[in-house]
Amino acid sequence: MTSLGNGRVLTFDVGGSHVSAAVCLKGDYRLGPVVRAQYGSVETSDGFIDLLCRLGAEAAAGNDNGMGATLAVPGPFNFQAGISLMRHKLPYLYGVDLRLALAKRLGCEPDQVRFLNDADAFLLGEIGAGAARGFARVVGLTLGTGIGSAFAVNGKLVTEGPGVPPGGEIWNVPYQGGIVEDFVSARAIGGHYERITGSSRSVAELAAVAANDHAAAETFAEFGRHLGRVLHTVVADFSADLIVLGGGIARSPELFLPTTRTQLQNGAAELRVSELMDRAPLVGCGVAWFDDAGRVASAFDGVIQG
Repeated sequence: MTSLGNGRVLTFDVGGSHVSAAVCLKGDYRLGPVVRAQYGSVETSDGFIDLLCRLGAEAAAGNDNGMGATLAVPGPFNFQAGISLMRHKLPYLYGVDLRLALAKRLGCEPDQVRFLNDADAFLLGEIGAGAARGFARVVGLTLGTGIGSAFAVNGKLVTEGPGVPPGGEIWNVPYQGGIVEDFVSARAIGGHYERITGSSRSVAELAAVAANDHAAAETFAEFGRHLGRVLHTVVADFSADLIVLGGGIARSPELFLPTTRTQLQNGAAELRVSELMDRAPLVGCGVAWFDDAGRVASAFDGVIQG
């Protein structure tokens, strides 16, 4: 299990509070058992790397030595160098050469440890084995604490070109006197509910009570209207065939998609909810590795915010 062409790769999804790992297989991008762990008491880069290696060994049934790895990580991050530039999330990783550190621990060459943006990984996963299979022009949106985005043409990620915002990111695109993320995010949902009720609740709590709480239902409807307007004004020029939605908020599509669709004109892109959900970034790491190994370094060259 030491060869780059052995048909398996370790994949990791590094989130804000936990990390997931699995082995992805070449061909159908099938995942082995997915293992997850909270960061808990991790406070140092060494502790973080220890956690990744423990999960990798568990995912690979202890046979991970020499296996390459791809990690889906949030920005800001220098994906080519493998160095985190995050200060507000996982601050103990700031400036650390994760590629070299992980390669040493995994027993592989540094160029066999690769990184990509978590929103890009989500979209690649849905293209390879999820809701976006067979579509030529696809946009992926992850709806959570913020809004992540990725654009692809014929299975290849694009960060520039007609209809693609700078870097493929829409979170900071100007919208209604602010930016998109001010209106399409968990923060926006929580803020709207608190303004009209004076109470503070999480998105998950609001989704659980929306059937009987008019203010919660209206909050999701308002979120859906803004999402639809963003799709109509910010994303429409890309002429997507499909827009696939993931992230925690997408677990309750019935609460916002009806009002989202009212903002879209006939002929607009098809809207689908993720088929893979939490597994999508792990699958996407495998897609990036197996479809074109060199693309992982070149397509994510430089620093991506997020």
